[in-house]
Amino acid sequence: MSKVVFQRQVEDSVPKINDEVAVGEDLDFQRTWWKFERAVWILFALLIMADLAGLFGRGPLADATLISPAMTIHFERIERSGTPSMLHIDFNPSAIQEGKIKLFASESIVNKLGAQRIIPSPETSAIGGGGITYTFPATAVPATVTFALQPDRPGAANFELQVPGASAVQSRVYIVP
Repeated sequence: MSKVVFQRQVEDSVPKINDEVAVGEDLDFQRTWWKFERAVWILFALLIMADLAGLFGRGPLADATLISPAMTIHFERIERSGTPSMLHIDFNPSAIQEGKIKLFASESIVNKLGAQRIIPSPETSAIGGGGITYTFPATAVPATVTFALQPDRPGAANFELQVPGASAVQSRVYIVP
């Protein structure tokens, strides 16, 4: 084996001051970078506060209540796609006729909001008029019906609920990814 001998010494191309590496600085660039970092931190803080407030679902901004003479509806105004939620309806005594409650629900509750089940189960249901009319037994006052929802795609969904003889209650739910 032969030994390799270098004729020239390898020199470092990085300048040194007092035998230490001299790193240049650009204060204008550094100040610009600090401003950028501050803006990103503020954006992150705003996103976290918006999420805690319910802007992306499940929070004070997302919760909604609609009150009509026949019923009170509690639901989430902002829902997440693929996430279960509940739409609760509390019926006033004026909604009960002969021990039964009839409720018209627009087809968007089933199609767009993804109604998975209804609690309690209705005695009967009839399709027509752009939705479904359910009949529930009313054994206690206040009577309550809950729709278990799970929307499957983002978008906006308008819905309507109505007790026969009373004005319809309409609202919109925003579904985020």
